[in-house]
Amino acid sequence: MFEKLRSFAKSLKREIVVLASALGDPRTPLAAKIFGAAVIAYAVSPIDLIPDFIPVLGFLDELVLLPLCLWALKRLIPIRVLDDHRALIGPDARLPVNKAAALVIIAIWLVAIGVICHWLWDLAARPWIF
Repeated sequence: MFEKLRSFAKSLKREIVVLASALGDPRTPLAAKIFGAAVIAYAVSPIDLIPDFIPVLGFLDELVLLPLCLWALKRLIPIRVLDDHRALIGPDARLPVNKAAALVIIAIWLVAIGVICHWLWDLAARPWIF
């Protein structure tokens, strides 16, 4: 069981490299490039949108969200482009960690915290009527 998961994770990492490579191809549609840039940046970001220490939800993005986004991205890129880039990419290729993507995730969290704090501040300022 663990061996199957390990091989799936390895193939997923290689597929991320193939997809990232295909995004630079001029035959790739603009919509795929925009969506792909966000998905690939999130995939290589050292910070998760949902932190892993949150029970159950912490691993939800790695187990469900990321594979679904990669599947959707593969559907947006033409098959010939993917095949050409699969032939170019070696079996052990990996993308480096993207620190810019980490900053974007941190910014999303800070905005979310700010919105929640603002909502709580407004809620606390209202008179309580029972």
